[in-house]
Amino acid sequence: MNESFERLIQRAELLMQRIESVLPQPLSAPDWTASVAYRYRKRSSGHGTLEPVRHVASLGLSDLKEIDGQKEKMQRNTEQFVRGLPANNVLLTGARGTGKSSLIKACLNAYADQGLRLIEVDKADLVDLPDIIDVVSERPEKFMIFCDDLSFEDGEPGYKALKSILDGSVAAATPNVLIYATSNRRHLLPEYMKDNLSYTHTEDGEVHPGEVIEEKISLSERFGLWVSFYPFSQDEYLTIVGQWLTALGLPEGTLDKARPEALVWALERGSRSGRVAYQFARDYAGRNA
Repeated sequence: MNESFERLIQRAELLMQRIESVLPQPLSAPDWTASVAYRYRKRSSGHGTLEPVRHVASLGLSDLKEIDGQKEKMQRNTEQFVRGLPANNVLLTGARGTGKSSLIKACLNAYADQGLRLIEVDKADLVDLPDIIDVVSERPEKFMIFCDDLSFEDGEPGYKALKSILDGSVAAATPNVLIYATSNRRHLLPEYMKDNLSYTHTEDGEVHPGEVIEEKISLSERFGLWVSFYPFSQDEYLTIVGQWLTALGLPEGTLDKARPEALVWALERGSRSGRVAYQFARDYAGRNA
């Protein structure tokens, strides 16, 4: 009888271990000395982990051309942040390929030696932001929570989670965490013509947005700093091409020879963005190294 009972206990313990292994576990701290950038990953089991990024992009602020106004805003805000002064969450919006994500990476490299760190979080995992913030809240470093290419469809859970973290949660804001997000949409949610029907006009002509419009702009308004990016002119595009050709090891003056090909490349791609300039420079440098 005793042996049967002991076997039953052992089987029960094994069963409990298996159940515990598939249940979501509390988020644990990573090795903070392994990198200056981390990526939050959610496994199929529901376990979330902070994984160090082994190869961080080596972009410098001087590598980014024709966005001096945007750089100045980002540098000022980030420097305030790492110095422990008041700083804002940042939303970078505008034309694709104009340097929004690159500027965030360049800021990380510029201030990493002053304790700045980056944690990249996918849109689908924003519901876990409170857990991530709990893990880093007592750390001496300053953390940028980086959400790239952020946009939402109606009803997505990450929208409400981010909105609460930015401004509105009962918990006080953590002074060593800021949200830096990029998006092609200023208001982060899709906008439709029918939304304009919710506007109302008073007798004195004042315009009041309806609840639909208010909801669409409420998230972006919670970012204290907006940094806008615009399509590049032809001359700005060529300046960026020249900078990347030089950075890739080609001699000064190469742009004069490469200019016609660079313009055709942009025409074929339908864009004169910084990304297109970088892609052309890599192609040209590979063919003419």
